[in-house]
Amino acid sequence: MRRRGVTVILGALITALLAVGVMAFPLPYVVLKPGPTVNTLGSDNGKEVIQVTKATTSTSQGQLRLTTVGVQPSVELVWAIRGWFSDDQAVVPRDLIYPPDRSEQQVEEQNAEEFKSSQSSAETVALRELGYPVQTFVTEVTKDGPSVGVLQKDDVVTTVDGTAVTSPDKLTQLVQAKPAGTALTVGYTRGGKAATATIKTKAAEGTATPRIGVAIDKRQPHPFDVEIDLDEIGGPSAGLMFSLGIIDKLRPADLTGGKIIAGTGTLDDEGNVGPIGGIPQKLVGAKDAGATLFLVPAGNCAEALRNTVPGLTMAEVATVDDALAALQAYTTGGTPKPCPAK
Repeated sequence: MRRRGVTVILGALITALLAVGVMAFPLPYVVLKPGPTVNTLGSDNGKEVIQVTKATTSTSQGQLRLTTVGVQPSVELVWAIRGWFSDDQAVVPRDLIYPPDRSEQQVEEQNAEEFKSSQSSAETVALRELGYPVQTFVTEVTKDGPSVGVLQKDDVVTTVDGTAVTSPDKLTQLVQAKPAGTALTVGYTRGGKAATATIKTKAAEGTATPRIGVAIDKRQPHPFDVEIDLDEIGGPSAGLMFSLGIIDKLRPADLTGGKIIAGTGTLDDEGNVGPIGGIPQKLVGAKDAGATLFLVPAGNCAEALRNTVPGLTMAEVATVDDALAALQAYTTGGTPKPCPAK
């Protein structure tokens, strides 16, 4: 073979090998894909997702599915190219999912903690909706504080200036809404008897933050037990669907109307639904699971409208009450509140 021909062949081979090397070289990106969905009213790996004991539960004909996003943490150029040209995948900088100051394990541990917190808030909100309010009670009265001689340990604080105290966070907000030195009318119960008292707030040492001088905690007495059992899912975004699942199981009425309904959203103890990431992928995952309605956090509506999925109705929800209203409208032939067009 002539030297020129050998050179051409070797050049082509080297180019091919370099191309393969480039295609296989890991990039500082991750690929987001539609993840699995889970019916909160059903079972996962042979176990009920929401387990209720010491109470009669109902069985619904439809489904309430939480949605997830799958993350491909190691991305080569070939996968990035596929993701860039895909309608249901997204290629994003790795640092957005795995910050450089934390390891993958640390991120997973944080996701697990947020998942546990979301379950707690889901139960709190569901029980309140079912008629079991949160009680904010005094665990300790600060020595020489404003509440000495007024409030006692185990008192349940019910109102501040006539506004209901629905959680410890709410009490803190109400106390801090006015400057230190303000006289507040505080409603409370002691031994089952209601009373009111005037407490003048005092700034915490070294700050201007008003306090009434008590340590507080919450309890929510109810005659049954609720446990959420779901592995391999992290983050806070399942809160809304868990709460709806608990409500559905403990109410005789079928919230689903026999339909498959999906959704997402964080949930705080007050029942407020917060935005999450991965809406485009979650919409696709919901549709693939057979859902016909998707509950969209109000903060995600603009993104959801840019990524609509044919055949999947979207409803805007800012609170758990909004979600219940959307289910009621949809399952009775009405139209739930849509995401507003901008």
